[in-house]
Amino acid sequence: MTDAPLAPPAVGRRAPARPVLGYAFVWSAVLLWSLNATVARVVLDSAGLSPLRLAQVRATGSALVLLAAVAALRPATLRTTRRELVFIAVFGVLGLAFVQFFYFVGIARLDIGIALVIQYLAPVFVALWARFAVHEPVRRRLWLAIALSLAGLSLVVELWSGFALDGVGVGACVAGALAYAVYVLLAERSLASGRDVFSLLAWGFALGALFWALVEPWWTFPGDRIGASASLLGRLADISVPVWLLIAYVVVLGTVVPFALLVSALHHVSATRVTVIAMLEPVLAAVVAFAWLGQEIGGLQIAGALLVLAGVVLAQTARPAPP
Repeated sequence: MTDAPLAPPAVGRRAPARPVLGYAFVWSAVLLWSLNATVARVVLDSAGLSPLRLAQVRATGSALVLLAAVAALRPATLRTTRRELVFIAVFGVLGLAFVQFFYFVGIARLDIGIALVIQYLAPVFVALWARFAVHEPVRRRLWLAIALSLAGLSLVVELWSGFALDGVGVGACVAGALAYAVYVLLAERSLASGRDVFSLLAWGFALGALFWALVEPWWTFPGDRIGASASLLGRLADISVPVWLLIAYVVVLGTVVPFALLVSALHHVSATRVTVIAMLEPVLAAVVAFAWLGQEIGGLQIAGALLVLAGVVLAQTARPAPP
């Protein structure tokens, strides 16, 4: 999502009131997501959970926290019709569940900074869908955005050397970008119909968790690993912490809290600015991965990443804001 770089539109939102507070919310969310990438990598490598199992735990834990919070604070928003529930099920599976799964596969097989840059192609896919599928008016800068993104991507994956990166990892990141584009488009439609963000995420995570429970039943879950200890790897390899503590970070501070911060920021800062600021996530995640795990990115790959992010900014602003 990317972990979750794109902010759904805040339908019916009032004019920005406290921009400084809004920017503080966005920066906090980006920092938590950037740390989450390395924490998740530690869970995958040191604790031995598969990407599917970690996606299952993240979806289930997030669903429980969000459903409890929404039920306590705004229970009326959880009401839904059977028809809408089917729509949210598609959102929860094709959007949230698949985004999390491909995200974990990507960061498990590639350096974190590279994985996130590739997944940040989602806004380009959204703009292309708007232009060619639903024929929305899209500004001409989209073509420059595509050119920059493709040029940057070729540098990131070192295309001239015969695709030097792990093919499965790159494929997972591209699939994650496509899944996140689905998430954004479905979220826009749901929010435009009057559904609020928190109840949408609560239901989405819940139905995504149900999907994973059908794919991998809970009674086959390796529960013995939750109570074990895991090395923090890299420069912190001498330190071990309980696996449940790492998973708690992924669920609470890596998912629920940053989502809440990002949505809260939309009350003070426009969605476009929030999205652009959130694009610092690959940069900060790469810094954290270098400082913690010792992962390094070459100079050409850094240049490629900057080109991709520049293209994403143009793609994000090429599409008019939703009504």
